[in-house]
Amino acid sequence: MTKQSKDETLLNYLTVHGAYQPSVIPNRQAFTFLSKETGIPQVWKWDETAKKVKQYTDLEDRILSVYHSPSGEKTIVGMDHKGNEKQQFYLLTDDGTNVEELVISTEHFHEFGGWSPDEKSIAFTSNRRHLGYFDLYVVDVETKKEEVIYEYDGKCTPISWTKDGKAIIVSIADSNIDNSIYVIDVHTKDRFKIGTDDVVARHHSVQLTKDGKGGFLVSDIGRDTMGIFQFTFENPSTLKEVYTVENWDIEEIKLSPSEGKLAFTVNEGGYSTLGLFDFTKKTTQTIEVLPKGVYASISWLTDEEFIVGVKSPVLPGDVYKIAISPNTAERITYVGQAESIEKQWFEPALYHFKSFDGLEVPYFYYGEERESQPVVVYVHGGPEHQIRAEYNPVIQYLAAQGFAVVAPNVRGSMGYGRKYVQLDDVRKRMDAVADLKWLVEDLVESHGAARDKVGIMGRSYGGFMVLAAVTHYPEVWAAGVDIVGISHFKTFLENTGPWRRKLREAEYGSLENDVNFFEEIAPLNHTDKITAPLLVFHGRNDTRVPVSEAEQLTADLKEQGKEVELMIFEDEGHQTEKIENHIEMNSKIVSFMSEKL
Repeated sequence: MTKQSKDETLLNYLTVHGAYQPSVIPNRQAFTFLSKETGIPQVWKWDETAKKVKQYTDLEDRILSVYHSPSGEKTIVGMDHKGNEKQQFYLLTDDGTNVEELVISTEHFHEFGGWSPDEKSIAFTSNRRHLGYFDLYVVDVETKKEEVIYEYDGKCTPISWTKDGKAIIVSIADSNIDNSIYVIDVHTKDRFKIGTDDVVARHHSVQLTKDGKGGFLVSDIGRDTMGIFQFTFENPSTLKEVYTVENWDIEEIKLSPSEGKLAFTVNEGGYSTLGLFDFTKKTTQTIEVLPKGVYASISWLTDEEFIVGVKSPVLPGDVYKIAISPNTAERITYVGQAESIEKQWFEPALYHFKSFDGLEVPYFYYGEERESQPVVVYVHGGPEHQIRAEYNPVIQYLAAQGFAVVAPNVRGSMGYGRKYVQLDDVRKRMDAVADLKWLVEDLVESHGAARDKVGIMGRSYGGFMVLAAVTHYPEVWAAGVDIVGISHFKTFLENTGPWRRKLREAEYGSLENDVNFFEEIAPLNHTDKITAPLLVFHGRNDTRVPVSEAEQLTADLKEQGKEVELMIFEDEGHQTEKIENHIEMNSKIVSFMSEKL
């Protein structure tokens, strides 16, 4: 294949678009979703009557979120600027044709907290008072008048209003993974907690019942994995277990309109299963009519039908409609269709290896298996994230070019219980890096990988893992790609957002107690050991990992005369969203890995 034809093929992979975050518009047989078909994420709409998809927004930057009012007559979208994640809110009326500014303070972050039941107000949090503090606001949609409801010296995220419109439910971060749920009275400003004070836990996916007495949420209180619990406002400290799945996390729950059923998803080793709990019959059933993959954003159309977003390694993302009786699934959108190349995509195999201490670590293996095969190890970010069974254009392209691409969920990853996710905390940080070395040993012994042709790439915390791997185990790696990665935890914590620092210190260690450890493990302090050539990318507007992390690393390597290249995107933040930057970055990565491996 010539270079030009390779470039054209890669372009086809990178410009495959998916549909994601579907949301039913109330009182309409219609829903919206997000897609990057125009180059940056915008809102699209599917209408049952017209049986077609049309573009709903055409704004100047990426849309991060969409929130329909209870009547379906108004919509609010969140948009940031050049990837800086500082979301501002805009009100859409007249089927999206009229756009007006609603919540604007461009130097600050905003998180949406729901429409009031009467649609007169919305709730949001913002760090306007202090960069590290997120206060709760209410704004009148018509007059734009804002009122601070609750001040909090930390990270506070609004969830929704109560059904009577008298209070707002918020999530307050206790650590990088744990949080507490509070109910705050809009008028008296009093608050009370849902759950107990003496047990730290994860809580999310809150669903309220219409009678205003309480609801359901997902929690791991008293458990290693997440389950469904019921709560009441009358006795909020008691969470009653409703349904759990042994060894796996329940991720999302959604009550049906009549509240007779509860749809939910379960994360089983990176794949989703879809379930339905019937409150009348007290039964649970698994709905097995969707393609194997990852399911998210459940949204009910009627008591008998709901939509859900579906992604898989061979499905970039589309919306399916589920009919409960009988169980059937209909693909509604075809945004992720790519007939010219989709037959070349690989379904990964799921394997496990034993690490240095006997821990079983899972990984996805893309591509064919053959002797002396070059390998690219793809490390996810977080660190408490999880590589899922989803479409990744670069993984698929590299696999189609003859590489084996391996995506592990090393210790510290989500999806395998609380114990597993905490195995890399603070002074155990380098155990996760050691997992990568032992992964390569397994690839050589079990899959015939070429020991001298192993590359590694990762984004964000995955970028740190790349740098830590090539400095602490330099003999293992032949090439490395660091995307918006951390080169020194001390400088990262000093320069990241104040609200993020507090939460990240629970995972990484603190500036007060762990600076000596940071110095010990910092890739920036071990650059003399690097033998692999490096390719480094960063966004100038990154508010999570400052661009200085990339600049200080590459300056040090260049001073030593080592092979390194840095590319900074001036119009990007922590994510790479612009299609032209996406193409340029990944074209370089593919060429780099092809040349070095």
